[in-house]
Formats: sequence, structure tokens, C-alpha cells
Amino acid sequence: MAIIYEPRGKAREFSPLAANLYRGCAHACVYCYAPQATFTDRTLFSSPDFVQPRPHILAGLEVEARKLAGDPREILLSFTSDPYQPIEQTQELTRRALEILMAYDLTVTILTKGGAWGLRRDRELLRRNPLNAWSVTLTHDDPQISRKWEPGAALPADRIESLQVAHAAGIKTWVSFEPVIDPAAVYRLLEATAPFTDFYKVGKLNYHDHARTIDWVEFRQQMEARLRKLEKPYLLKKDLLAAK
Repeated sequence: MAIIYEPRGKAREFSPLAANLYRGCAHACVYCYAPQATFTDRTLFSSPDFVQPRPHILAGLEVEARKLAGDPREILLSFTSDPYQPIEQTQELTRRALEILMAYDLTVTILTKGGAWGLRRDRELLRRNPLNAWSVTLTHDDPQISRKWEPGAALPADRIESLQVAHAAGIKTWVSFEPVIDPAAVYRLLEATAPFTDFYKVGKLNYHDHARTIDWVEFRQQMEARLRKLEKPYLLKKDLLAAK
């Protein structure tokens, strides 16, 4: 199975290529689709015994990166795990993967809920390619609500700080507003992050009953109006565009 692969379906809207360095994710987000997608029990998926580097991942990455050398397509880290979850602080798998990818002149986008520590450590690697990007998922600005939905993830203020650090370092930034659990919180987060965010990707909440409580048409209209007023480039995901 390829380490650097072409995502399918909804994931394809985020990036033409991707790689998942870790098995499982300690953030334990209650809305996460990855346990279902990988046929793994949800509790097991976030447990310390399960969250581990994928076997032989760096050796395989080196081989594939060499074949793709110079390919300008974006490689997203990661879809089914988080490149800056707590285990990364000891394993440094993401850092070593970045070293490999940069050595072969490849383009990387980080998508994380891990906070600013990873960027502070690895920003010099990300600065090696001006096309690289740092992106974070933001769902709520209230730390208590964030902790309820994303128990192991960094708090929203920490993620926002990482965007500021990336922007100051000259690294491209974008925000994923997906899933949306409270439109009012998303509007506030948009205003708070606009000065240092280059791009926004906006989806909806899927695979959870809470999605039925949100007027998606109203949210879509409000978000487009607010993004245009701020003159921010954006992408509305197909599921949000199709929502009625």
C-alpha cells in the first residue's frame, strides 16, 4: 500500500496527495470519521497502545519521495491521524518525514489540531519550500466546548497561536472550518484569524446527529458573505454546497 497516495471522495477536496504517518490519533475527537474509515473501534483508535508510527514508514517514504522528486503537487499530513499529536514529541516522526520530503523538493501542507509547539520546532523545515503550508482545524472558540468535542487536541487559542507563528515566519496558512458544530463560534473564529490566515476551507458536520440542529443554507450564505467582506480566498466543500 502506497504511503503517499491520492485521496478519494471528500478528502480529495483538501489535497491531491496525502500521507498518514501514524496509526490512530490520541485527540479522540468525537466526530472523527477515521475509526470508521479504518474499521477500528473508536476507543481503541485513540488509545496509547494503538497510537504508533506506521511500520517502516520512513524507509517507505524515502523510496516514494525519491520517485516523486520535484513534483509540485501538495502532500497533506494527515487525514486519518494528526502529525503533531502527543506521541510526536518523543518519536519525531513528522520532523523526520519533513526532512525527507524537503530533500526531494516536495510540497507539504500540515493539517493539525496539535497546537503551536510543533510549528515552533519545525518551522525552519517548512520554510524550505515557499509552497508549503501550515493549517489547523478550528471548531469552537470556547475551550470547554472544544475539550468536549476534541478531548485530546490542543485548545483553540493554542491552534490560533500556531497560525500567527506560521504567518510571522512567512509560511502560508489556512484554516479548516470542518466540522462545524456552532456557526456563531465559526463566525467569531473567522474574525479572530483573518489577519494572519491566507485561505479558508469550509465544510459541515457529517456522521453525527448534531448536524440536524444546524441550518446549513443559512450558515453557507453567512460564511460566503463574511469571507467576501474580509476579501479572503476560500473553498466551500461540496457537502456544504449541496446541503439543503
